[in-house]
Amino acid sequence: MRTAARPLSLCMQAITYSQTGDSSVLTLVERPLPEPGPGEVRVRIAVSGVNPTDWKAREGGRPFSWDEVTPNQDGAGTVDAVGDGVDDLSVGQRVWVYLAQHERPTGTAAEYAVIPASRAVPLAEDASFTLGASLGVPAMTAHRALTVHEHGPSRLAPGALQGRTVLVQGGAGAVGHAAIQLAVWAGATVIATVSSDEKEALARAAGAHHVVQYPSDALADGIRELAPNGVDHIVEVAIADNAALDVEVIANHGSIGYYADNGGDAFSAPVRASFAKNVRWQGLLLYTVGEEALAAAAEDVSVAVAAGALPVGEDAGLPLTWFGLADTAAAHDAVANGATGKVLIRVADED
Repeated sequence: MRTAARPLSLCMQAITYSQTGDSSVLTLVERPLPEPGPGEVRVRIAVSGVNPTDWKAREGGRPFSWDEVTPNQDGAGTVDAVGDGVDDLSVGQRVWVYLAQHERPTGTAAEYAVIPASRAVPLAEDASFTLGASLGVPAMTAHRALTVHEHGPSRLAPGALQGRTVLVQGGAGAVGHAAIQLAVWAGATVIATVSSDEKEALARAAGAHHVVQYPSDALADGIRELAPNGVDHIVEVAIADNAALDVEVIANHGSIGYYADNGGDAFSAPVRASFAKNVRWQGLLLYTVGEEALAAAAEDVSVAVAAGALPVGEDAGLPLTWFGLADTAAAHDAVANGATGKVLIRVADED
């Protein structure tokens, strides 16, 4: 195992919970500094990102398989120890982290996290840890939603979506924001839907070419006016609410990538209109999508970051709300209560 200079303390602070429940189960504790095993790295976490999946898992959305869990899937920081068999990462390397707590008890709400080396991705030198911690679940979900069309592409790069029209439902959310940015970077024309003037400003700041507001009886007409031949890709946050509208505005052979159950846990769609357009309904879940899709997303997102295509912050359409590590419970509650933009936890002053 290769390590950085030994930390002054062999202990670290971490947020943990030993039973599922509301945010009151989260506790700030001191734990021994973990050591990476074969194929793992230890990352000194600078920023931890909070997603809906984090508080839902804490509340009992997935089986609880460990005595103690440190939450949060996303983050960014510096590799400070490398386990045996890891050749593509080195001590001192800046990385962004995804799915840190998937099938493991050790997420990023801690000063240090041990994770599989495959889930630590080199972070461009001019990219901040703030940006790195905002990638993960949102950007990789957006990537998947944009790469499930019957006629491709399976990878994103400049020009990959040239000539395509993308509809992003909920363009002011974290996934919607990343979908707008990635689609624009890949050459698509992007239409976003939002629910207010404030969110319209955010979607436009992210790069959306057109923004329409809901609820509106004229929503479908407005989208069809912007895309007379239909939209090719739909990135969908509320399939239960929008399935019929999606079918109405989608192009022949279009894809609808849905990744959340906002608006309800079941949906129905017009059968004849769907099969007449050869619509592809594609569910998206990073935890079960497979390593090949995850690796492709991580690579493409990193290229987009290096190109400056995925900025965050209010000026870029994604307001940031900050908490300290000791206030992780409040950070979880903020996400659960629908905080606009991205909720982040500052673990160390390294940005």
